Amino acid sequence: MRKLIESTFITLDGVIGSPERWGAPYWDEEYAAHARDLLFAADALLLGRETYEGFAAVWPCMEKAEGEYAVRMNSLPKHVASRTLKDADWNATVIQGDVAEEVARLKRLPGRDILKFGTGELDRTLLEHRLVDEYHFWMFPVIAGGGERLLDGIDTAHLKLVKSTPFASGVIVLTYAPR
Repeated sequence: MRKLIESTFITLDGVIGSPERWGAPYWDEEYAAHARDLLFAADALLLGRETYEGFAAVWPCMEKAEGEYAVRMNSLPKHVASRTLKDADWNATVIQGDVAEEVARLKRLPGRDILKFGTGELDRTLLEHRLVDEYHFWMFPVIAGGGERLLDGIDTAHLKLVKSTPFASGVIVLTYAPR
């Protein structure tokens, strides 16, 4: 069975919004290698509508600048959870019907990991149905002071730390699994 892996950037004060403002100084070679390994271990992406639209506006234009990572990002099949999006290009399929049921079905298919970027409304459904197998929280040594916070409004969920990967830049990737 495939694993669903959530990958999320977060500041020390729990902010996830606008990582381009606070994350860029830490995007070094060590960061890039870890991100590459995570992406190349997957054979599909799961995205919410907002993340999909943001990525689809940027990644197709980055293939020359970003090389193999962008090629991989563009070529992977994408599954988009949305109540409003009817059509999706950029190698994507909009999930029709029950999102939890479809994600569970995708996990049962043969293949590699399914990687989920972006944190938002879709996470409520995934948490409720215990569909995420690993959370990769990229903790940046930054205090943002305000902004969208990680999983605001979610009921209590207990996790266990399975791995921590510190980078020289001060970023630590904390890998958790559900208890």
